[in-house]
Amino acid sequence: MKEEWRTFVEGPWTTEINVRDFIQKNYKPYEGDESFLEGTTPKTEHIWNKCSDLLKEELKKHVLDIDVDHMSGINAFAPGYIDDQDDVIVGLQTDAPLKRIVNPYGGIRMVYQELDAYGYHLNPEVDKYFNEFRKTHNQGVFDAYTEQIRKARHVGLLTGLPDAYGRGRIIGDYRRIALYGIDYLMEQKKKDWDQLLGPMTNDLIQLREEVSMQYRALDEIKQMAKSYGFDISRPATNGKEAVQWTYFGYLASVKENNGAAMSLGRVDDFFDIYFERDLQEGTITEKEIQEIIDQFVIKLRLVRHLRTPEYDELFSGDPTWVTCSVGGVGEDGRSMVTKTSYRIVHTLTNLDTSPEPNMTILWSLSLPDNFKKYCAKMSIETDAIQYENDDVMRPIYGDDYAIACCVSAMREGKDMQFFGARCNLAKTLLYSINGGVDEVKGDLVIPSFEKMTDTVLDYDKVKASYWKMIEKVAAIYSDAMNIIHYMHDKYAYEAGQMALHDTNVNRLMAYGVAGLSVACDSLSAIKYAKVKPIRNEEGITVDFEVEGDFPKYGNDDDRVDMIAKEILEKMYQELSKHACYRNAHPTLSVLTITSNVVYGNKTGATPDGRKAGVPFAPGANPMHGRDASGAIASLNSVAKLDYANCCRDGISNTFSIVPTSLGHSKSEQIENLVGLLDGYFAQMAHHLNVNVLQREMLIDAMEHPDKYPLLTIRVSGYAVRFNRLTRKQQEEVIARTFHEKM
Repeated sequence: MKEEWRTFVEGPWTTEINVRDFIQKNYKPYEGDESFLEGTTPKTEHIWNKCSDLLKEELKKHVLDIDVDHMSGINAFAPGYIDDQDDVIVGLQTDAPLKRIVNPYGGIRMVYQELDAYGYHLNPEVDKYFNEFRKTHNQGVFDAYTEQIRKARHVGLLTGLPDAYGRGRIIGDYRRIALYGIDYLMEQKKKDWDQLLGPMTNDLIQLREEVSMQYRALDEIKQMAKSYGFDISRPATNGKEAVQWTYFGYLASVKENNGAAMSLGRVDDFFDIYFERDLQEGTITEKEIQEIIDQFVIKLRLVRHLRTPEYDELFSGDPTWVTCSVGGVGEDGRSMVTKTSYRIVHTLTNLDTSPEPNMTILWSLSLPDNFKKYCAKMSIETDAIQYENDDVMRPIYGDDYAIACCVSAMREGKDMQFFGARCNLAKTLLYSINGGVDEVKGDLVIPSFEKMTDTVLDYDKVKASYWKMIEKVAAIYSDAMNIIHYMHDKYAYEAGQMALHDTNVNRLMAYGVAGLSVACDSLSAIKYAKVKPIRNEEGITVDFEVEGDFPKYGNDDDRVDMIAKEILEKMYQELSKHACYRNAHPTLSVLTITSNVVYGNKTGATPDGRKAGVPFAPGANPMHGRDASGAIASLNSVAKLDYANCCRDGISNTFSIVPTSLGHSKSEQIENLVGLLDGYFAQMAHHLNVNVLQREMLIDAMEHPDKYPLLTIRVSGYAVRFNRLTRKQQEEVIARTFHEKM
């Protein structure tokens, strides 16, 4: 066995690429509490103080600096350091902290918009190359789009499609570099390429070309690491190298791509195996281990991408979604919580609260009580943690999956995702009433539907029309997604990330919906109250008069909660009828990020009494203030949505509760939050963002941002600095339900 693998328990992982087997054979569960954790070292304090000053300057300017002379690429930039003496983990996206990268492969038009917004000008040689010689992903997409797709995109029926930015949501198994070294990974890719033989069909030709690109990307990662003085051709020999080697893989991905979510994956157990060996060999101290983890997390916090103002409007807060998945339980029933699980979460104490990396706890009823309490304590103190139900995901994905973006599970190195943003369910409902005409712009988007002329809307009639409209919209959505990902593979392929996947990867087509609570409450109003359309001169319904009350989603009332469930099942059923590019398997999410403000702005008045332009609720949340029966009733409603059979891309629920609702002492609050999480996830619910705070504090932070420079909150599947949100988005967050009773 290799010297680098000394003392490790052998298994299939020694003769094939199998990181999961290595972890299961070698990790050590930890049942204790957080008392072993250490604070920062002088080196880390020095590094973090320098970064904090830069982050404050960036906040004032929004963008600290942009490299306009180089294009994105694994080896496009000289080595960069925060401080070459005190950097324990090295590597930056460019040659300086927070300097952003120009990525024209997604689309040169977007680059112009990005640079114009911040007063920069592109190097003329780069400009010439991408105008005269090189086609981009965005150009390819719009060459192939149908007129109907363009219309659906223009009016906001389909919103946030990754046709003008990198799709992201691909998690390279960066751990492979540390365990095997680059040379072995290159050898295996060469073997795979040699075996890709047979009739040279489109699929086989494409895969052979991609594997060649992956092979070259691995060599580029090796050369990039060499520029920092490290030889990653071989496996890592200790914990520090394991972190550094893994980080070089992740760093390559964010040098090459500016995807919508550049998630890290699951590294706690993996790193811990090396640290435990180092401790046993007496070559490291707990203080030094925490220093390595702290500095690794600092590097993750500095990841930046250059985006257009329109992108920032959709996904406010400058997120990178460096989602770090922690905890969970193995298929054999052993907890996968290790000391490094604690160490990673502890960075929220050592380095102040932060939205990145996107801390995601894989919660199970079987997690150690000490870890549950520690996570609950950190949620109460920082509002920087989200929870996803390991007990519903493990039976589907096994015990070596990770979360991409916000809520989307994938097996590490075996699955990849074609991200697809969202379809507007509320607007689709309005189209079924208005004969396919957009209620805001007046354009005919979906032909062959009759406008409804009833004085009072009839539930059965509206539902029948809505179901037919969903069929039409699903077909348009599917066509758009296939075009987008065909062109992304062709013009903006993520060779470095895909090199850290199995060659024969399983693909997921990640559809999404927005406006679920608006749509189900609207149908409930039509069914249980009296809804009268108010029409303009063209006969288009532009508002509604609602007489009487109706059941509202979020109060544990099956009369309306089952409508929400039925809408999602119908949408997924229709999407599943359509063939997906590269035989991808369709999945569905209920998620809006902060885009719920934009979606609401593009959508007219709805039959539930919501007025035109009013923001949607985030993700699968009930509409603001309508979940009036307490925290548990609200959670129960969301828990009824079907993850396993319908929404495997995720069901996002963002939950805010005032501290006194959880208890009057810290210990009582911790116990009650653990109980609340256990109770919610025992119902097979999927996801929960947790904010424990007062509305009044957010109002004060909106009016006096300087008083709250580090205020971090969960929004919809991810966390943001509150002062990075637009005023409208801050107001929407403040308008959400803050539960004052359980």
